[in-house]
Amino acid sequence: MIACLAIPGFELRAALRSWPSLGLQPAALAPPEGAELLIGPVTAAAHQAGVRPGMRMGEALATCPKLVLVEPDPAGAERDWEEIVRRLEDNGFAVESAQLGTAYFDTRGVERLYGGLEPALKRALAAVGSHWDARVGAATRRFAALAAANVARPGQVLVVSDEHTQDFLAPLPLHLLGLDERRREELEALGVKKVGQLAGLPGAAVAERLGPDGRSAWGQARGGKRGRIRGRRPPAEVVEVLEFPEAVGNELTLRRALATLAEKAVNRPERADRFVRKVALSARLVGGASWRRTLTFRDPAGDHDRIRIALGPKIAELPAPVRALRLELVELTEETGRQLELVKTEGAELQNRLREGLRQVKASTGGGAVATVVEVAPWSRIPEARALFVPQDG
Repeated sequence: MIACLAIPGFELRAALRSWPSLGLQPAALAPPEGAELLIGPVTAAAHQAGVRPGMRMGEALATCPKLVLVEPDPAGAERDWEEIVRRLEDNGFAVESAQLGTAYFDTRGVERLYGGLEPALKRALAAVGSHWDARVGAATRRFAALAAANVARPGQVLVVSDEHTQDFLAPLPLHLLGLDERRREELEALGVKKVGQLAGLPGAAVAERLGPDGRSAWGQARGGKRGRIRGRRPPAEVVEVLEFPEAVGNELTLRRALATLAEKAVNRPERADRFVRKVALSARLVGGASWRRTLTFRDPAGDHDRIRIALGPKIAELPAPVRALRLELVELTEETGRQLELVKTEGAELQNRLREGLRQVKASTGGGAVATVVEVAPWSRIPEARALFVPQDG
């Protein structure tokens, strides 16, 4: 059986761990800095007051004037979710993390260990802990397991057999299928408001009307693919943290701190000469909020300068002064790494660095950010007509 662990509103629950008293009040997760002003998950008290996730902030505050907006804590949510996944892995489950608050695991390898399917699922719930209000669904198909986890009550295990999958999915609402709002409204205008109604339509007609997304949703409405759970690779344990005595908002100071963290992380003995494939930069901000950005290298990095150059532009995205800066080497390559040149030709190192810097600038600011001045009419009396800016290809 495929099992799905779900913790609805996980980001809000993670942010409320620092403010437990707000869990009983009307509260909602505030939109991230620079994003559209739509609120995130809400507490039960806010839901009773008429506030719904995805509402515009002004509409939510008008609906419930006492609504408290909680600042997102992405770094804390990542750490809390990593702790939950590791607890599951420590209990013998091979976990495939889909997103924060949702994970899949296969029970076949542990059913004999714990004495059956339901005892194994209850062991998974116990590993997560009761304070997260997690729920678990299990079925022979991935989407059916996800639907069961979303329907189950907090702390409940819900198992759906293969022969009852269609009957179980039929009365469920369409939002479980992951369709965008426009497609869902289009279906509802046609009278299709339940998963079973969509499953009863011809697949070719759905694909013609709604495209690939509609065809995928139609397949999920019929139970989805059986699939196979792919357990994740354990993350690397290389982390460096720099605490500031006072909040720092100066970009130059933060860039120097990043350079120090990158050098210390790369020189850690745990790295064992492996190359860095994925890094994460997070910060604890003034007021208790957090900020986090991840970056995956196309070519794994072997020196701290590449990490510093790649993450440097992210510093400008910080929304507030920083109390602590944290650098994680999330994923490392195998021990073998890459075969490098023993002797480089003269000037090759400088050209490689310039080329790499150009790629990083273009990746962070766009293709036309770096240009070369090319003379086209040096004889012209108009200065603007003598040369053109041509995008630099590298």
